[in-house]
This record gives sequence, C-alpha cells and structure tokens, in this order.
Amino acid sequence: MLVTAYLSFVGLLASCLGLELSRCRAKPPGRACSNPSFLQFQLDFYQVYFLALAADWLQAPYLYKLYQHYHFLEGQIAILYVCGLASTVLFGLVASSLVDWLGRKKSCVLFSLTYSLCCLTKLSQDYFILLVGRALGGLSTALLFSAFEAWYIHEHVDRHDFPAEWIPATFARAAFWNHVLAVVAGVAAEAVASWMGLGPVAPFVVAIPLLALAGTLALRNWGENYDRQRAFSRTCAGGLRCLLSDRRVLLLGTIQALFESVIFIFVFLWTPVLDPHGAPLGIVFSSFMAASLLGSSLYRIATSKRYHLQPMHLLSLAVLIVVFSLFMLTFSTSPGQESPVESFIAFLLIELACGLYFPSMSFLRRKVIPETEQAGVLNWFRVPLHLLACLGLLVLHDSDRKTGTRNMFSICSAVMVMALLAVVGLFTVVRHDAELRVSSSTGEPYASEL
Repeated sequence: MLVTAYLSFVGLLASCLGLELSRCRAKPPGRACSNPSFLQFQLDFYQVYFLALAADWLQAPYLYKLYQHYHFLEGQIAILYVCGLASTVLFGLVASSLVDWLGRKKSCVLFSLTYSLCCLTKLSQDYFILLVGRALGGLSTALLFSAFEAWYIHEHVDRHDFPAEWIPATFARAAFWNHVLAVVAGVAAEAVASWMGLGPVAPFVVAIPLLALAGTLALRNWGENYDRQRAFSRTCAGGLRCLLSDRRVLLLGTIQALFESVIFIFVFLWTPVLDPHGAPLGIVFSSFMAASLLGSSLYRIATSKRYHLQPMHLLSLAVLIVVFSLFMLTFSTSPGQESPVESFIAFLLIELACGLYFPSMSFLRRKVIPETEQAGVLNWFRVPLHLLACLGLLVLHDSDRKTGTRNMFSICSAVMVMALLAVVGLFTVVRHDAELRVSSSTGEPYASEL
C-alpha cells in the first residue's frame, strides 16, 4: 500500500503538470494580466486567502487519525464529525448576514482567530473540548467560504472600479492554486506527522502560525467594507420560491444534496479503510487532491473550443464514475476480504469525478439560479445535504465495525443511483435549453472547486 500510494501520487502529479503546461502554452495572454494595479490588488488578496486555504488543508489528512490516536471509538469519532457538519450548516445559514453586519475584513480576522482556537483544541484529549473545537471549525468554514470572496468582489468593483469581467479570472486562478495548495498540504502534513515523527497533532499546530499570519496581513493591508443586509427570512423565502417555481433548480438541488452528502461520508471513511494497511495518510490525501486537479484540468479541456463537450454531459459522467466507484468499494471492503489497493483506486476515481462535478455544477447553478436568489437557494441546498451526511454518519455510529463500512458504501451506492436518476431527469428538462450550453467561441473559463 505504501508503494502504491507514492507511485500513484507521482503519476497523478506528472499528468496534472503535463496538462497544465500544455494549457498554459496554448492560452493567449489576457488584458487583466498586463494591469499592474490589478496584479497588486490580486496579490494582496491571494496572500491572505492562500494562507487561510493552506491552513485549512493542512488539517484534513490527519483529523480522523488524531481522534483514533486519542483512543476514541469509531462511533465517538462519527459524533465529532456530525457536530462539525451540524455547525457548518447552522453557521452557513447566517454567515452572509453576519459578514455583512460585522464587516468583511473583521470577519476574515475572526476566521483566523476561531480557526486557531479550533486547532488548539486538538491538543486536548477531552471529548467535550474536541466537540467545541468541531463547532469552532464549522464557524470557521462558514466564514472561509463567505467573507473572503465577499470582501474581494466589493473591493474589485466598488473601491478599485476594475471591470467586472476580470472577477472570474481571479477566482479561476484561486481555484487552481487551491488544488495545488491541497496537494502540497498533504505532503507537508505527512512530513511533520510521520517523517519527523511528531504525531498526528503536528499538522494542526503548524496551521496556527499560517492563520496568525493571514489575520495579520488582512489587518495591515486590507480595507474594511460592508454591504446592505437583506433580512434572513426574506433571503430564505425568495430562495424557496425560486426552488419550487423552477423544476431545473429543484433537480439541481436534489443532485447536489445527494452527491455531496456522499462525498462528506467518503471524507469520513477513507482513513479507517486505508490506515490499517499502512497507507501514508498525507501522501494518500495529496493523491486525492491531484486526482481532483486532474479532473478539473480534464473539464477545462473537454469544454474548450476543440472538444466542446457541455457541463451537463460532464456532470452525468461524474455521477456515473462515483456510482461505479462505490460499487467497487462494496466489494473491496468486505470483512475478511479487504482489498486496500482496489479501495484506493476507487477513492481516486471519486476525487477525479469531483474535479468534473464541481465546475459543472457551478456553471449550471450560475445559469439556472437568478443572481439575487443564489444565497437563499444555496441555503436550501445545504440543509438536506448536511442532514443526509449527518444521518449517514449516525447510521455508521450504530453499525457493527466489521460490516458497518461496507453497509455504508452500499447505502451510498443507492443514494448515488438516485442522484443519477435526478441527472437523467434534469437532462430531459434542459436538453434543448441553449442557455445551459457553453459558447463554442469562448469555452468554459471557470476553474473548479474542490
């Protein structure tokens, strides 16, 4: 398993580098890149944002291992994950309103403080303190995915008066480097936890200085900005009306809730599946992120002028890949007949599918959901998504350890078949909708999320 993980990592990294280098050579220079003021503004944003992302990714490979190191049972660890998911959905519902009221810069600094406290709680073996840490992690995650983007967009348009068309270029580049940071963070976590022998708590300690530096740079270099608040009840009511009045939106929400709840459960399960077989967790995580980056690169190539595939096609392919991978996992995790290499390959396929899924879903959401209602609709998407993930982890909590993992993958397979049926329904509704097609003259410019 050790050799397989390292060879897979090197192979995936080489494939990603090859695709990205060929894309960069073929890409014409954009006018945004020649503007010194814009480049400096981008740099000020990236310095803070990338430090925050790096600190976030550093914690991912060894979270489950840390709880296991503290001798908690799998059911207890599942409850910790459920607490984190519940915190994320609760704070996510009010994050936009909180950020607008408090100020975007202050919210980014608050993120640095709360996430640092979250990391400090990992030094304790007290279960209650770890639960508090998970709640702080949920708040921090909600702030990370709301405050930074809101600050940038306001500064870009209102303070600096740069063209709005340049915003996608900034976030496309940020999405690419987010993948790269995730790959590097996995290797760094493996280095401090395993190679240096500092144990699974080490990546969390290393993340604290990065968070402190991010908060300091935001305080020193960023200006404050606010926005007019829209009542939370009005936001949710508008989102619900949009969800119920447009079948396309309802089907998209169904696909997102089913697909991403399965991904949350995968995030919990990959460590207990691979760790008993001596897998280097940091390298495995980096391989996952490299596979996701490869999927993102394939998405950009597929939607380019040369191949001109549509996001709807790639969304269907992503769901099919995950269905196939989960069926593989139901066999490779059979008690007494475990095949860690086969499970690892299935996990890599899931991450490759994520690289295709997230940009496809992002494109379709932008086209289908009115901009004024996106916050409200996404709130309604998140609720069933996190509820399904929490329910899955609670079911695993009550399962027998030997058969629970396999049973959970079987349940996830059934959930993904439902997602596939929803994709077929959406495809039937939108197959003649020209609005949901990538323009043949431009291709799809957006990079993916993780």
